[in-house]
Amino acid sequence: MVDALPAGMKVCIVGAGCSGFTTAKRLKDFGIAYEQFEMSDNIGGNWYHKNPNGKSACYQSLHIDTSKFRLAFEDYPVPDDWPDFPHHSQLFQYFNDYVDHFGLRDNITFNTAVDDARRDDDGVWHVTLSSGETRQYGALVVANGHHWDAKIPREYGDNFNGIQMHSHDYDSPFEPHDLRGKNVLVVGVGNSAMDIASEVSQRPIAKRAFISARRGVWVLPKYLNGEPADKSVMPAWMPQALGLKLGQMAIKKAIGNMEDYGLPKPDHEVLTAHPSVSGEFLTRLGCGDVAVKGGLEKLDGDGVRFADGSRENIDVIIWATGYRISFPFLKQNALTAADNKFPLYRRMVKPGWRNLFFVGLAQPLPTLVNLAEQQSKFIANVLAGNYAMPDDAAMEKQIIADEKVYLGHFYESERHTIQIDFNKYVSDLKKELRGNWIAAE
Repeated sequence: MVDALPAGMKVCIVGAGCSGFTTAKRLKDFGIAYEQFEMSDNIGGNWYHKNPNGKSACYQSLHIDTSKFRLAFEDYPVPDDWPDFPHHSQLFQYFNDYVDHFGLRDNITFNTAVDDARRDDDGVWHVTLSSGETRQYGALVVANGHHWDAKIPREYGDNFNGIQMHSHDYDSPFEPHDLRGKNVLVVGVGNSAMDIASEVSQRPIAKRAFISARRGVWVLPKYLNGEPADKSVMPAWMPQALGLKLGQMAIKKAIGNMEDYGLPKPDHEVLTAHPSVSGEFLTRLGCGDVAVKGGLEKLDGDGVRFADGSRENIDVIIWATGYRISFPFLKQNALTAADNKFPLYRRMVKPGWRNLFFVGLAQPLPTLVNLAEQQSKFIANVLAGNYAMPDDAAMEKQIIADEKVYLGHFYESERHTIQIDFNKYVSDLKKELRGNWIAAE
């Protein structure tokens, strides 16, 4: 079965964040006709600070947790003078420079959203734009990101007199709300939660800062042995169990026991959850600037009651409680991700939907930038007719096998449904392309 783009048809790319414009670059390299739509007025997606489309979770002080050594595109190096962990403004400029260097901007239709995309019985995609126009395509690439549909728990009631916001809406200790002199509770212990708690807890800002952790967490350092920790990623050829064991030993030696910092003792091993990385949070705990609380029981007027029976007066709650995976323009086809579960062949293709590709819909270690770049090669080779994907039954079998490898050592959580190991993933992808290269047969 060959899944090449039908003659005379184009590809539609939804979104112009790094996943979208990387795919566009690869399609252009292969001479594949495409059109790209971006609801905002510029590229960058989540890394476009104060993005007018309201979808960016980028806050003023944000630095990427991936080092510059791991996030560069293969054919476009990052600037030599970058720090190890660049600020979001540097990454945004890098993305814009990439788009302009490869001449991709003119083929992006800005300020135009995809409102609806439906596939007919002949496999043709009918895409309706926010302009009201409907166009037809031979394939659809979804690159709309998965850090924009904020999720706030409702099980704690609505009896709260103070300010509530999701971490997605946080920009600084002064915007959109002035947090100075207030008791601030951050709910969650992911990367954003730790960044925000570390920032607002500084003494000139919050009166008191709390963080709510339902369960223990391992906080990974940004540096190991004087170098960015992600430079020490295990090679793809190393057996997974051995690489995991070596990584666990190195990290534990570097950071010690989490309960010594005042955090709950983790009920899982290090590297069996998506890592929370922070170079500052453990120091803030050690300085007494952040007080650790357990899980919430209920909101309680001018405060919050916790599961251990304690209560704290709280003025501001920042919910760093994650995101839903959603595709609002695929509503007719009911391609939904219940509980954030969305199994895909090679994290890109749903069996039965062979001309629909999802790019960047994964939690890779270390970085999404390179993941999207590698996925774009796969997609371009499929659409160019160089590579034949397996049949749907074989796809389903491979999905089960891959999820056992990538998710098997993680505890059950919505946070871990799209986890992958970057090195192994890319190695497997390259082997697959080499092993089923139509042009060489």
